[in-house]
Amino acid sequence: MTTLISTQALQLDTHDGFLFNGLAFTLRQGDRIGLIGHNGCGKSTLLGLLSGTREASSGTIHVARACRLQHVEQHLPAELASLSLYDALLAPVLEQPELHWRVDSLLAELGFDLDTAQVPVHSLSGGQHTRLLLGRALLQEPNVLLLDEPSNHLDLPSLLWLEQFLLAWRGAFILVSHDQRLLDNVATRSWILRDSRLYDFDLPCGPALAALAEADMAAAARHAAEQKEIDRLSASSARLALWGRTYDNEDLARKAKTMQRRIDKLKEEQSFVSDGAPWRLSLRGKALAADQLLALDALDVRAVPASPLLFHVGQLWLKPGDRIALLGANGSGKSSLLRLCWQAIQAQEERSGLRYHHAANIGYYDQSLKQLADDADLSDALYPFAVQNEAARSQVARKQALISAGFPYARHGQTVATLSGGERARLLFLGLSLASYHLLLLDEPSNHLDMQGKAELGQALQGFEGGCLLVSHDRDLIETACNRFWVVADGQLEEWPDAASAYARLSVEDGQALTPAPTVEHASAVLADVDVQLERLCELEQLMADDLARKPRHQKPASQQAWLAELERLNLVLGITS
Repeated sequence: MTTLISTQALQLDTHDGFLFNGLAFTLRQGDRIGLIGHNGCGKSTLLGLLSGTREASSGTIHVARACRLQHVEQHLPAELASLSLYDALLAPVLEQPELHWRVDSLLAELGFDLDTAQVPVHSLSGGQHTRLLLGRALLQEPNVLLLDEPSNHLDLPSLLWLEQFLLAWRGAFILVSHDQRLLDNVATRSWILRDSRLYDFDLPCGPALAALAEADMAAAARHAAEQKEIDRLSASSARLALWGRTYDNEDLARKAKTMQRRIDKLKEEQSFVSDGAPWRLSLRGKALAADQLLALDALDVRAVPASPLLFHVGQLWLKPGDRIALLGANGSGKSSLLRLCWQAIQAQEERSGLRYHHAANIGYYDQSLKQLADDADLSDALYPFAVQNEAARSQVARKQALISAGFPYARHGQTVATLSGGERARLLFLGLSLASYHLLLLDEPSNHLDMQGKAELGQALQGFEGGCLLVSHDRDLIETACNRFWVVADGQLEEWPDAASAYARLSVEDGQALTPAPTVEHASAVLADVDVQLERLCELEQLMADDLARKPRHQKPASQQAWLAELERLNLVLGITS
């Protein structure tokens, strides 16, 4: 396949040392790459280098003439905020009248109606922002997309739309995301950025992470064996040097020096072992002997008391051991319900339609992370949580907890205001764990977590001894952590028996069950040229065969469904089936 981008010895220096060191890779036509790594490892920076918005300290980036690259960043440019959606979409081709017709075409393909096209950009949801950014990029007719966390802050219907768009996209892409389900379904190759290095696997995200874990174990075993040999030679060298000095024997001293040179060479060539993730997430909780921790009965949920009704709750409850996923589109009122519960708990009062167990110790994760005082140092910020647990009240215990959570002693004097979003989230999770709650209200807790953090949160919630009400759009987290599913739809809060039926209800609510997947001009499976159609047919059959040959847990059912649908269309077009 045609090489579109290649790099050699790419290096970027920062004040903390190397962000990258000696990166070398190629991007070929049709590559579907998931770029994975923990927060702060440099994924967005790498996309910036490839798009030309940043410069490397050394190394080369070669972009082929055939490469038409577009960088879809996380945030819309500030100058678009006051424009209408239509004008913001038109802006990239304003000086190219011959392309204006594509704006009207793209509006429909991206799921926008004419009324929404006149809405100011600042009033759009996160999912609409993502569609607008993609549309602005597609107007340039790219064959390579650099996508920087397009799934961040999306509601589940918008996430499902994005997944269908990427499955239909025929060009190459590099997708930065912390959503493993999305990466497994749309990417066939994985780049893992870690330890200033890039690990390249010709596998989807899940199998690639498993392969890297196996490689880590093998490297650790080799390192241990090599270290054993180094220790043996070091002891022998020290013994020979001592004898040489004691008996004034130059031959023994010379042998000791020769052995030391061998030791130094072994150390230089010793197998590299990763430092691993900078922290690990845990959540301690307590079970409470009670029939119900929280009960909702004929409750009206509004953003504020005088605002319009968002949805109504008939009769639902949460028991000890329940881990409930609260699902719905952005703006449907999920966070409003959690805030309503938390305000009643803080005020220590029962409200009409809402009751909670007064013996329960209840914690709240606010997605804005405002529960941590900006002007407090790290230890003092934990005190309101630690005071609820006698074993964690002392300053020594809090400092030990900070160190175990990846905050070294030298940073304990920092104020909360100086932390990044990911670090604030880590500190808040630490506080929730120190308090050891009976019930947790979690509002989008995965927004600031990387992929490993999300996986650890899922496992932590699965083993959490209390109850939990979780607002999230992350499907892996929902399915790992939760055993009950509530959906906000048609102005009601309904319970559904499993995650699949809850997702289906959301898709109907968003209109996706009645709307085909977006058909972007350059993503169309039905091509004019018969030879190209036949080539695509063979490619799809090979993709299906390769995926079915994998172990069931590594297969991608969503991709198989999309490939089968495209095969059926091509068979009809080519007259192979009637």
